[in-house]
Amino acid sequence: MVGAVILAGADNEGPLRDLDPARYEALIVINGRPMVGYVIDAIAGARGIGEIVVVGPMEAFENAPGIVGGDIPAGRVRFAERGRSILENLDRGIRALGAGAQDRVFVATGDLPFLTPRAVEDFLERCEGLDSDICYSVVTKETNDARFPGMKRTYMRIADGVLTGGNVMVVRPAAIDKCRKLVDMAVASRKKPWMMLSVLGIKCAVKFLFGALRVRDIEERFQRLTGLKGSGVFTPYAEIAMDVDKPAHLEFARSVLGSGGQTGR
Repeated sequence: MVGAVILAGADNEGPLRDLDPARYEALIVINGRPMVGYVIDAIAGARGIGEIVVVGPMEAFENAPGIVGGDIPAGRVRFAERGRSILENLDRGIRALGAGAQDRVFVATGDLPFLTPRAVEDFLERCEGLDSDICYSVVTKETNDARFPGMKRTYMRIADGVLTGGNVMVVRPAAIDKCRKLVDMAVASRKKPWMMLSVLGIKCAVKFLFGALRVRDIEERFQRLTGLKGSGVFTPYAEIAMDVDKPAHLEFARSVLGSGGQTGR
């Protein structure tokens, strides 16, 4: 069994606030439920997942109705108080897992209402055969457009295709400290491809300009910078990259899930 951490500590201070006054993004309501509730359900329903820790504003989460589905056993989902950054939240989640975080941990953000148990299982299966310290999800534009036509995302065109990063990963807890600075920089530039290239260095930037950059080049650069093995893991499940961070995304989620549409398995 793999323990899971859901990062759900963001304040609702961006454009989504015009559609929902919830204080925290994870508590924005979709079809009568907090958005993070859909993520909890999907991860809890996946084979291979054990204990789940949700990192965010504990008091608000513990008092939010419908955040944990009624069919999830009591005690399987716990909450940890958020910190001041994404990495601090990850640290707190891993510590809260305790023994459940000995080898690898599945990590997801709390704004993935379309996530399904099967998408989680498939990603775990793809990571299982890789001897990697960090497995990061990658989704092609073709996959996204087929599943969510018209939904705009941030893409990067490289030799492997037109790609976007997903919002789930599998990490070895012991690896976090070794790549803390790089991850901080990557998080800050995740919606800005050109800034991301500055993190990767001049060689990767030149390859990108000539259309020759590949995922394996990024993996090799990451290993040189950190001494860790990282893998970009392509997933056929666009739900993994469909985070709700724009009004159009929230309106779409409400129209689908609010009309009885289901994320499915």
